[in-house]
Amino acid sequence: MESSDGPHTFSSLAFWCTHSQGWYVSKILGCWINLLQNSPLKDLAQIIEILNLCAEKMNEQEAFTEPLCELIKLCGLLSKKIKNFVNYIFFLFLTGYLMRVPSSQVRIQICKCVVSFYNTELPRKLLSGYQPTSANYKIQMAELGGLAETLVLSLALVENQLTEKLWVLKVLQHLSSSGVNCRLMMKAQAASRLCLYLNDVDPSGQLVFRSSEILWNLLENTSKEEVVNQLSSLECVYALKEVFVDLLMHGFRHYDRQLRNDLLVIATLLAQNPAAPMIESGFTKLLIVLATFTEVKIPNPLVKGLKLTYSYEDFELKKLLFNVIGFLSKDPRAVQLLSENYVIPALLYYVKPNQKPGFHDWSAAQYEELQLHAIAILASVAPLLVDKYLSCQANTLLLVFLEWCIGQDPFFGQGNSFHGRGGRGNKLAQMRYSLRVLRSVVSLHDDAVNLNLCDQGAISQLLDILKYAANKSKEKEDAILLEIQANILFLLSVLCENDLHRKELFSYEGVDILIPFIQMDPRKLYSGLGHSCLLFCALDCLSCVVGCYIAEDYFLEKQGIFLLLDLLALKQKNLYSIILGILVEFCDNPKTTSHISTWRGEKDQTAANLLIQLWRQEELELGVKRDGYGRIVDMKRPIASSLQKQQEVVPMPASCPSFAIMEISENIRAKIYSLLCKLGFENLPGLSAKDFVTLAIIEHYIDFKVGEVWHELCAELKEEFRPVTPDEEALKFISKVSEDTGRMVATLQTEVLESQRHKEIQEEEKTYTKIQAIHKQREIVNKSWENFLTRTSNYEALKKAKRLQEKSVEASRSKLKTQNGAVHSTDIKGLSTTIGSGRLVTVQSTPPQLVGGPLAVTDPSVCEGALKKIKRVKMLDSVKKDSVPVE
Repeated sequence: MESSDGPHTFSSLAFWCTHSQGWYVSKILGCWINLLQNSPLKDLAQIIEILNLCAEKMNEQEAFTEPLCELIKLCGLLSKKIKNFVNYIFFLFLTGYLMRVPSSQVRIQICKCVVSFYNTELPRKLLSGYQPTSANYKIQMAELGGLAETLVLSLALVENQLTEKLWVLKVLQHLSSSGVNCRLMMKAQAASRLCLYLNDVDPSGQLVFRSSEILWNLLENTSKEEVVNQLSSLECVYALKEVFVDLLMHGFRHYDRQLRNDLLVIATLLAQNPAAPMIESGFTKLLIVLATFTEVKIPNPLVKGLKLTYSYEDFELKKLLFNVIGFLSKDPRAVQLLSENYVIPALLYYVKPNQKPGFHDWSAAQYEELQLHAIAILASVAPLLVDKYLSCQANTLLLVFLEWCIGQDPFFGQGNSFHGRGGRGNKLAQMRYSLRVLRSVVSLHDDAVNLNLCDQGAISQLLDILKYAANKSKEKEDAILLEIQANILFLLSVLCENDLHRKELFSYEGVDILIPFIQMDPRKLYSGLGHSCLLFCALDCLSCVVGCYIAEDYFLEKQGIFLLLDLLALKQKNLYSIILGILVEFCDNPKTTSHISTWRGEKDQTAANLLIQLWRQEELELGVKRDGYGRIVDMKRPIASSLQKQQEVVPMPASCPSFAIMEISENIRAKIYSLLCKLGFENLPGLSAKDFVTLAIIEHYIDFKVGEVWHELCAELKEEFRPVTPDEEALKFISKVSEDTGRMVATLQTEVLESQRHKEIQEEEKTYTKIQAIHKQREIVNKSWENFLTRTSNYEALKKAKRLQEKSVEASRSKLKTQNGAVHSTDIKGLSTTIGSGRLVTVQSTPPQLVGGPLAVTDPSVCEGALKKIKRVKMLDSVKKDSVPVE
């Protein structure tokens, strides 16, 4: 097809565009548009070439501006139906490249063209015969073309033209929805560039809005640390601060407040970066003052004329400011600012019983959320500002607040917020965070803080709260109640640890509360709610008992030692160290050892047997070498672990403990040794030979440990220098003594095993002897039975037996005859029996019920009647004998 006024092909059209005047290009463009409308488009290369040529002509003739804009606009429409992959990418690259053209009109048109990529609707005149490209396809093409990075770099070209800058930001806002584009933008330092433009004059407010939106997309789609690092320059922080203050002081619309809060979130991220100059720029001080000025009511020029409303956006602002203080508390450089700007009094403002909200006030749910958030932040700030904490009587306020928490005041928590979890309809959330504050300051072990608490009766009050929480936990166990109980136990353990008077205050009531925790069902330890932590805190709280004889005796009376040994017998590895340590400390009380010796576990296991089993298990895990019978193998280092033997010799100063010394605190062998020393190594019940073999090692544990230290000392000396001859001989002698101790113990172990083997052989012989006696007795019984059967079945045998019996009786009589005495016969004449005769004769016969006959009784009632008749006759006879006749 041919146009009446123009060329036939795209190549000739390009020639006319490059060699004609600007006024003629418009006419050529009209011919081209008609050509495109009436013929299908198969390649974009010629169009791109003409665009590039027109862009070069722009520097010579301004008349090319309008034709170039029309060409870009036309390409934007055609791009919606382009399927050629290579040409499309090249076109997108050229579109960004054309931003170099020094024409506001061209740049704006380019931006409009790119924005149109995200519009899936086509003009009606281009719809026929073409299918539009998908939105995902166009986004992928924009990513591959590197358009986002090019446009970020082009911001430097339009920094003084507000309209063009807003259009570029609008395009970047669309492009930043893609993660790939965001990464390309970050390569061009998009975050810092955008932040620096925040303070530019813009009556419409679009500059701040679009820039903040792009920054949010960058934070979501790329590395947050990388974005924060780009924003951490002093210029960026200043720019962010100024635009935030402007929105804070002059923003009155709902949109302005939302934008202010978004910028505050970005500032919060910067506050977490130690490299960000937040303090140097004054931004940190401003945020602290904003967080506290409504509570402390102290005039400050930074917030002069500022008044927050009770709108939802200002409520969110308040929470964000509290959150910033929480992050600033982790920065040591900000501690001074927190102290100077009344942060502690502002947070303590919320440590008071909740009241009904007024007309112009936060709602009940909002106040509760702010209250819990403030108390949670107080737990982070209070340990940093202990002097301020004490000067504000914070302990008193918290104890009064806790008293309200367990009181009968009809308050029902909303439980809607993150910090209010589990607090709906009760005051548990308030109690939980108040105890966290006390825990944070008490864990400092500051005498002034602890004394201030105890002087106000904190111990008895904490015990009351613990009982309250324990009773609540019986109704329904949850993680919050368990945390409350664990924190109270921790507080009591720290407060009473080194003070005898406080332990006496704890004694009876405290022991009664502790016992149920130690009796906890072992299956609950794996529930995931916090029972394990609670049990550890309860065991740690036994420090309130140890050292106070009143409390110790009461604990023993409550069978506390038995409960500890029951826990130890569960063989929970994480409990070994703490329980053994407690038992060792309790052994300073002379009554404890008898309780330990009396204890019996499953299958009548004794405490000594349990301790020896734990020793063997520990050595197995440490890789200590033993033979199959548990005897010593390495005479030089009998108790050294595999890791200890692999450790290379490293010379260290005398102030640094060696590996052999450090190893003592890393396993439980030293505690088992200490405990058995208290019990004694003699006359321990319930031990087997294998236990005695292990006991021999335990008894010489301290000797072996001294030998290990000397071995390390010798090795270090050899590494550093050669000792003089007397010292070398002394070291050899010491090493020989340690080795001889190992051999002696090994010999003792062998003797124990041989003694046990000899004992087993003796017991085996006794068993065989007993079996032989049983068999012989059975033979005698069988022979006696055979004789009995022979006598009863053979009359001649009976007579023979009778004659033998008479001879035996006659032989047993005394040979001396009695003078003038009658001789009485002991036999009954005519009696043919071979048993001793007497008045009563027991006849063994088959029961008549089995053989039948006239004597057999089939009806049991007959026997019963006969018995009753006999009894009745006897009673009548007794009455007759006892009766007395009356005349």
